[in-house]
Amino acid sequence: MMLDSFKTYFQSKNNLTDEQFLSITGTLQSKKVEKGTILLHQGAICQHSFFVSKGLLRSYTIDETGKEHIIQFASENWIISDRSSSYFNEPSELFIDAIEETEIVFIDKNFIDAAAEISISFRQQDNIALHNHIRQLQKRVNLLLGATAEQRYLDFITIYPSLTLRIPQWMIASYLGITPETLSRVRKELAKRNFKPY
Repeated sequence: MMLDSFKTYFQSKNNLTDEQFLSITGTLQSKKVEKGTILLHQGAICQHSFFVSKGLLRSYTIDETGKEHIIQFASENWIISDRSSSYFNEPSELFIDAIEETEIVFIDKNFIDAAAEISISFRQQDNIALHNHIRQLQKRVNLLLGATAEQRYLDFITIYPSLTLRIPQWMIASYLGITPETLSRVRKELAKRNFKPY
């Protein structure tokens, strides 16, 4: 079932036949993990990208005081990884764990290389995905540096429209770089203006 959802996702993004997809799936693994399971530890080399078939993952760092700083969320049909660690074979600065019980497909370098060999479409889509990731990170940095808490929250809703009820408020606040109290105030102000985030 997990591989079926990945197949549907992958073929929708890339022009691969069933036979081509089957020919490169030998190294793919899938697994259901419990809430709280850590898939990538800070300091480890990131060997996989994680496709979410069902559930919810997040990536984050922990600073010297023990405070978490959430970088990204990944729900159904999202892929999450540490590209820097994977590409440069360097220790990751991130943790990746499960916020909910999650069904995952583990995508390794062998699958990526095989897909790139047989599909020009995949190479193009992977390049677009990389540049889109860079674009989103640049936008995120700009928001954290200069945007109001409300602007950050509205951007969060645009990126993750279905997650406001699935993610604890403190995690959303961590992602936004604000306190939970500030997030609560922002939500109350938006509610006064009859804004509905979902």
